[in-house]
Amino acid sequence: MNVVVIGAQWGDEGKGKIVDYLAAQSDVVVRFSGGANAGHTIVAGDVTYKLHLVPSGIVYPNTRNILGTAMVIDIEELFRELDTIAEQGIDWRGRVLVSERAHLVLPRHKKRDLDMESERRNPIGTTGRGIGVAYAEKAHREGIRVIDVVDPDLFDDLADEDKRHLAPYADRLREMSVDITVFMAANRDKHVLFEGAQGTLLDIDVGTYPFVSSGCSAAAGAATGGGIGPRSLDRILGVFKAYTSRVGNGPFPTEFSAERDGDLEQKVRELGREYGVTTGRPRRCGYLDLVALKYACRANSIDSLVLTHLDVYDGMEEVTACVAYSCYGKQIIDFPASAKTLAKAAPITKSFKGWKRPISDIGEFEDLPQNARDYVKFVEDYTETPVDIVSVGYQRDQTIIRRKIW
Repeated sequence: MNVVVIGAQWGDEGKGKIVDYLAAQSDVVVRFSGGANAGHTIVAGDVTYKLHLVPSGIVYPNTRNILGTAMVIDIEELFRELDTIAEQGIDWRGRVLVSERAHLVLPRHKKRDLDMESERRNPIGTTGRGIGVAYAEKAHREGIRVIDVVDPDLFDDLADEDKRHLAPYADRLREMSVDITVFMAANRDKHVLFEGAQGTLLDIDVGTYPFVSSGCSAAAGAATGGGIGPRSLDRILGVFKAYTSRVGNGPFPTEFSAERDGDLEQKVRELGREYGVTTGRPRRCGYLDLVALKYACRANSIDSLVLTHLDVYDGMEEVTACVAYSCYGKQIIDFPASAKTLAKAAPITKSFKGWKRPISDIGEFEDLPQNARDYVKFVEDYTETPVDIVSVGYQRDQTIIRRKIW
């Protein structure tokens, strides 16, 4: 069975925890897109793992993890990350594989990334990790892939500057490289989890262009990046938070404002630990945007929604969600393609009574306070998509399963 987990907002939805939870029953976890600009946090007991390139199934000793074809991989960062998790007690050797067809991020990509950002009339807010430049070289058919490093004949054709950077990693990378389509065919009867990076609203095609990442973070990318065809995807899960957050520049219709919402953004940011895993930057926070969430469900054929951070609202008198936009004197109920329209949109909201009690110790959906269940039911009705998992904390056991995934 092939299950896809993607972010249904602008990233940072809690995908790492959900992939970690589902990986307990997985044989293989495939990270299918993105690069070191992504950050996934896993909390297992007293240990916190901060991952950027390695798939979130790495903490399970019997799970194999693959960096997929549509990723752009910073080799130096990858081995630094592997060394770190080894120091944390994880034996990863033989369990981390890299697609031969994946592209590589080079030092010159990072430099060019920062230079381009400084030259833009409207800065995007890039992390400076060279991701966009690497994807651009890929599109120009000038990129360097894993196979170019592990095959000695191809390696000899590389520029001297690139060879000097890559040579120290060639032998280690050769041991990890794999033909992902062959691997997936051999494991067609296994439980395979496909892990997305960022969120669907940062997808190069589906997202709020141009304020997007350069890869495919939508569900469709799981097929091309994971070495299988689209008809082999059995189930698609979309992860979203009880509120919305965004990192970097770009339109954000439901963003909290001090004038309207007082210190609500700061409260949510601190309770939700809304600081970037990769950059440490504070995330912009706002109301749950149901217009955007419904769009994500439609654009990705999401079968099940996964609601995280519901516990952040435990102490609130009320919970508010955006149900439409007001823009140019009109009410908008469908997510617009225009970033300019989104930037001018104001949220039309609906408020719900808060539950005013801790919920992190609750293990069954029926035991949640009625007001919390009403909030979830409204999300389901609005998006026309069931919420099958509810996360009420950072620990694995703080997860409510309403319908089995595997």
